[in-house]
Amino acid sequence: MKILVFVETSEGKVRKTSLEAVAYAHGMGGTVTAIVLGSANENELQSIGKYGAAKVLHAADTKLNEHVIQVYSSVLSKAMQDENADVLVLANSSLGTPVAAKVAIKTGASFASNVTELPDTSSGFVVKRSIYTGKAFAIVELKNAKKVVAIKKNAAELKEVGGNVPVTNYPVTINDSNFDTKTLSTEKATGEILLPEAEIVVSGGRGMKGPEHWGILEDLAKALHAATGCSKPVSDMGWRPHHEHVGQTGVKVAPQLYIAVGISGAIQHLAGVNSSKCIVVINKDADAPFFKAADYGIVGDAFDVLPKLTAAVLAAK
Repeated sequence: MKILVFVETSEGKVRKTSLEAVAYAHGMGGTVTAIVLGSANENELQSIGKYGAAKVLHAADTKLNEHVIQVYSSVLSKAMQDENADVLVLANSSLGTPVAAKVAIKTGASFASNVTELPDTSSGFVVKRSIYTGKAFAIVELKNAKKVVAIKKNAAELKEVGGNVPVTNYPVTINDSNFDTKTLSTEKATGEILLPEAEIVVSGGRGMKGPEHWGILEDLAKALHAATGCSKPVSDMGWRPHHEHVGQTGVKVAPQLYIAVGISGAIQHLAGVNSSKCIVVINKDADAPFFKAADYGIVGDAFDVLPKLTAAVLAAK
């Protein structure tokens, strides 16, 4: 089996979720080729081999720095043909998923998104998908000769299995008609750790009582080396930027640890965090719905609990 993996980058660096896609492809047991589109750091590209890629292709045309779905899907479809790849694997993301769907159409491939486990190839090619915002799973057989698989975060364990590999230039021909839609401006999320990549997330809700109190939550996040998030009402009121909004209509996260502070636990918020490995809820309302979804709960005032929790984390370090 020959497997092509689309590796996303941000500011020249490889995204962790894409390294998980490489590790996932390696776990399938085939020959893995990674492909990167746009400008990227050479050392970063070579290091993709550590996670299971036998070689790395780099389409370095600067036009590919614009994340145009039509262009990306055309390049990846051509790369699948050139590499005679049976499967395309990529991360389930705001870029990866629509690109995957277009590649499937162009190549006549079967397509599955939100895949959570390695495929069962004992009899066909069967994958397990997360559906209904994580409340259920679907077992799906991909029957076409070509297959496109978009994996959910944490679908593969990220561990080193090899070393650096050479990077091969992959020349592309780009049709200018694909750039009829232009991006006029981009608002990028800020912060040392971004929500989609974070292993730990600390989120606050209306229980924080105002933006002026966010310092104690940020102190805990810094101590844990975590990203910060918030509930939708908090971002709607302007207490926190919209890119921190976690939930069904915001950023969906799947960290190892999710700490919810002063968030009641509306269904829309739960839909964005229910893939977290461990959920800790801090709320002074013992009847808050979020406690039903929590692995651990602390009933108490956030303004008392957070400083003590931060001090305990720092002491443990």
